[in-house]
Amino acid sequence: MSEIKDDEIWQRAIEGDGESFAILFDKHHPRVFGHALRLTSNRHDAEDVVAAAFLELWRRRLDVRVVEGSIAPWLLVTATNCSLNLRRSLRRHRLFISKLPREEPTVEGAEETALSRGDLDLDPLLSTTIKSMSKLDQQLLALVAFNDYSLRVAAETLGISEQAARSRWQRIRRKLSKIEISHPAFYALET
Repeated sequence: MSEIKDDEIWQRAIEGDGESFAILFDKHHPRVFGHALRLTSNRHDAEDVVAAAFLELWRRRLDVRVVEGSIAPWLLVTATNCSLNLRRSLRRHRLFISKLPREEPTVEGAEETALSRGDLDLDPLLSTTIKSMSKLDQQLLALVAFNDYSLRVAAETLGISEQAARSRWQRIRRKLSKIEISHPAFYALET
């Protein structure tokens, strides 16, 4: 039995069938959550990113680009954008908080902070390198390395030419080749 493609279910969702939207949510939630968790390194922030991505899916339902019968690439790019927005918001919040007068933290507070830093053991150099990339390069990396989409599908999803995607991909590979990567998603960079 062949699986029904997203575009058929999506069309029913656009026409007002809430169950069809729920089917798409159930189908894509694990993948979008995994992607968001890699971007945020925090389960709570990842859930916020997923919620925002699916809210945007519904809010912008008439603009969603279905690629090869799937809404997954659109959702993953949207989750990347939501993650970048969250990161900017957190940075502004931390800056504001840092300017407020406060007491020195206690030992218990320092231990709690160390324990709650994140749910993933992601190499800090890799994380810093990815965060230093342009938004478009982060989106391309997310689609190709973390989610196994071809450059052609990634280019179509991002609205750029396949040649531009290839050029960006080579630049990303060169940048990441300068650091030692042990994450399995980056084995694709060697091809």
